[in-house]
Amino acid sequence: QVQLVESGGGLVQAGNSLRLSCAASGRTFSSLAMGWFRQAPGKEREFVAAISRSSGSTRYADSVKGRFAISRDNAKNTVYLQMNSLKPEDTAAYYCGARAASFYRGYSDPSKYAYWGQGTQFTVSS
Repeated sequence: QVQLVESGGGLVQAGNSLRLSCAASGRTFSSLAMGWFRQAPGKEREFVAAISRSSGSTRYADSVKGRFAISRDNAKNTVYLQMNSLKPEDTAAYYCGARAASFYRGYSDPSKYAYWGQGTQFTVSS
């Protein structure tokens, strides 16, 4: 019912910034809570950030607090992840997910997200 397409990956030097985008189609975008997750080779999918339907509430993993910012533009059906002060350990494939469930329960659990994009890969060099 929902199609998600991520973009914005590539090769970035440590300390620089990058913005990821996720464009949604299908179900009304404003009815969906959105999240960003990342997965490094051989590791489990890890929560990064989440945002509520109205964008009034956001949540972040401890590892990215103060460096990353999630936002959304419902008029463009797009959610963003602004990443600043990038570190080599941020290297991963980044995925956006969507769900219609309550934002305040299970926002950091990947199993609670019904829809996923294909992912976008980027590497942070030292």
